[in-house]
Amino acid sequence: MARRLDRPMGVLGLLFVLVLTGQLVVTTPGWSQAFSVAGWVLWGTFVAEFALRAYVARDQRRFWRRNWWQLLFLVLPFLRFTRAMRLLRTARIGGVVSATVRGSRSAGRLLSGRVSWLAVTTTVVVVGSSQFLFVTGTFTDYTRALHGAALATVTGEPLAAEGAVARVSEVVLGVYSVAVFATLAGAVGAFFLQRSDRPKESAP
Repeated sequence: MARRLDRPMGVLGLLFVLVLTGQLVVTTPGWSQAFSVAGWVLWGTFVAEFALRAYVARDQRRFWRRNWWQLLFLVLPFLRFTRAMRLLRTARIGGVVSATVRGSRSAGRLLSGRVSWLAVTTTVVVVGSSQFLFVTGTFTDYTRALHGAALATVTGEPLAAEGAVARVSEVVLGVYSVAVFATLAGAVGAFFLQRSDRPKESAP
């Protein structure tokens, strides 16, 4: 059952990242409501899928030991119903982090090639980090947040913003950019090494 659900849930995980971006950017009442409804529908699907996997798990202790953090991410968005501003902000940040983690895992479910997986995961990281920078108030304009996150992820360039959140994000994205180029270098090296190890065809 888990293998059958991997691909459709992976597609929904990537879709959720885009829906969350729409919730943060769109200001038109009609579209804002549509993105909000779509977000809650997707979130309800994730909750139902998690509950189903928990119900059919043969070893309950092992399941909860390995998946307790997913329950935390599923609960955080429901704090939006509270009136406490701190909890509301925590819920929005938790939703962004959860969507990024879920989108990254979805890329692993859907893609088997290392380069394609890395490309999709990097896109999710860029979008997710830009959402995080926007929600935390580091950037007041989402386009600037997206531009800064993309440069920091791809080139390691510092963010054009002040504050502790920006500094920590710079370090995290800088480390990720190094890991990306190291993985790409390894993939390219392995490709040429495999080609050089192939036996040459004898001339006619």
